Amino acid sequence: MIRTIAIDDEPLALQLVSSYIGKTPSLKLAGAFDNPIDAREFLEENEVDLIFLDIEMPDLNGIEFTRLLENRPKIVFTTAYEKYALQGFKFEAVDYLLKPFGYEEFLKAVEKVKKLIGYERSAQKEEVSANNEFLFLKSEYKIRRINFNDIVYIEGLKDYIKVHLYNQDKPILSLSSMKSIESKLPESKFMRVHRSYIVNLERIETIDRSRIVFGKVYIPVSEQYKDAFQNFLNQNFL
Repeated sequence: MIRTIAIDDEPLALQLVSSYIGKTPSLKLAGAFDNPIDAREFLEENEVDLIFLDIEMPDLNGIEFTRLLENRPKIVFTTAYEKYALQGFKFEAVDYLLKPFGYEEFLKAVEKVKKLIGYERSAQKEEVSANNEFLFLKSEYKIRRINFNDIVYIEGLKDYIKVHLYNQDKPILSLSSMKSIESKLPESKFMRVHRSYIVNLERIETIDRSRIVFGKVYIPVSEQYKDAFQNFLNQNFL
């Protein structure tokens, strides 16, 4: 399932794209926004895989909005102006839909996104399968070997991650992103439960009201990851 949002200041255009997303089985509509400011606030707390993004908008246009994205999802630009096509591909947009467009054109853009995401995920799995026991992290001008079994949870900051290890009071601080380290972790052992947290499933001992407890630390399970975490619990519940 590809988590998707749509941004367009034209109500009819936004409604059309939202309806297209809603009837496409591989897409899940996470939000529809009539301005990029609200969309940006949403993205600060939630991750998505794909944005259908209008270009001509007041205050902040689609190109400017794209420049501000730190962890950029896949982008499909939607606009009535063909002149923006070159700029769109400059920002590595997967596709460019010229208004008015129909569902067939929409689906072709979605297929491009699916192929690209599928390729990236396959590459990540192949990379992970090469080593299922440890990784190396740069920290304090040194390269540290981190055994997967020793990781309790990983905390994401703006430009850094904190790796909290078993029986160690001080976490390891490394210049990296949550998305980057998540791609290195074996899916059978680790799960993203919040925008800012990845946990070692084998280290979970207590859950208190949808929060994972590690000692005095309570890690929330956000709405975005609640279903996946509940599936994990169901599979291992007596």
